[in-house]
Amino acid sequence: MLRLAPAWARAIVDMSYARHFLDFQGSGIPTAMQKLVVTRLSPNFREAVILRRDCPVPLPGDGDLLVRNRFVGVNASDINYAAGRYDPSVKTPFDVGFEGVGEVVALGLSASARYTVGQTVAYMTPGSFAEYTVVPASIATPVPSVEPEYLTLLLSGTTAYISLKELGGLSEGKKVLVTAAAGGTGHLAVQLAKKARCHVIGTCSSDEKCAFLKSVGCDRPINYNSEHVRTVLKKEYPKGVDVVYESVGGTMFDLAVDALAIKGRLMVIGFVSGYQTPTGLPPVKAGTLPAKLLKKSASVLGFFVNHYLSEYQAAMDHLIQMYADGELVCEVDLGDLSAEGRFTGLESVFRAVDYMYMGKNTGKIVVELPPSVNSKL
Repeated sequence: MLRLAPAWARAIVDMSYARHFLDFQGSGIPTAMQKLVVTRLSPNFREAVILRRDCPVPLPGDGDLLVRNRFVGVNASDINYAAGRYDPSVKTPFDVGFEGVGEVVALGLSASARYTVGQTVAYMTPGSFAEYTVVPASIATPVPSVEPEYLTLLLSGTTAYISLKELGGLSEGKKVLVTAAAGGTGHLAVQLAKKARCHVIGTCSSDEKCAFLKSVGCDRPINYNSEHVRTVLKKEYPKGVDVVYESVGGTMFDLAVDALAIKGRLMVIGFVSGYQTPTGLPPVKAGTLPAKLLKKSASVLGFFVNHYLSEYQAAMDHLIQMYADGELVCEVDLGDLSAEGRFTGLESVFRAVDYMYMGKNTGKIVVELPPSVNSKL
């Protein structure tokens, strides 16, 4: 918001602001764009969301950036958001998608103190499933180039890093179980636990994913389609595991509770097995939970990254540096091995969500948004 000033001062501000947007009008930015919009609340993403093709390209405010998205990240919680579970008071229609990487193509006057047209940024804010997104400059993160790997860090990476740092109590020799370990957040949790010199066990759904997990340092990958996770844990880890990084829920949550060691900690960062159900919650054996925790002096801890935003930027900076130094593998799945091929264009977000819930992905699912033919960007 501009403060009131004498008329001559306001004129200077207005002329500066107008000059600033001359490039916006002549830069090849179209007047209309495509974006995904939630038109009805449903845990079925295809029922909840439609692709609108003639939406006006938004103008950034004084402290905002207009970002031309080049890659957008797909998350399990996209379904929860489209079902209205994060904010029950939300009214349709509303935009969907949490994160993107792209170029700044226009910006407000205040934002120009830190950013320039053509700069590459990554961001996490609702409304990324669009060709252009307005992003508050205060929450954007400058990145060296337009690489999809940065999308692994924005939500998945910071969730893994902050939760393990704040709640995990990791130290050398501790046994850490990561469920859905080959997924977008799981493969990063595996690596961060190994950096803390822990022994890491990871569950996954195929031998190919087991091989990938070994390549990023997982000590004991378990393919739950060929081995019984409960049997493996009882046989190979009879004293239990010290920390569980749990994102699946349901029977996997029950199994993880039973596998906890004395003073063990189970961190719930999601329960994806229930997201597509009407309630969003997978059934668990909660009736016996208090007795099981008491018997072991164990604990179950919830983690939602929005409650740790004071730690977010430092975590992001640290993860970006780790990636730049080659200390972190940021695995991206662009759908090249999917039945219909690479996830390209907003229309492929629907396929990408299906692909995720079929458990096909290794690493973070990312959709590419190539520049349009008539764009100069």
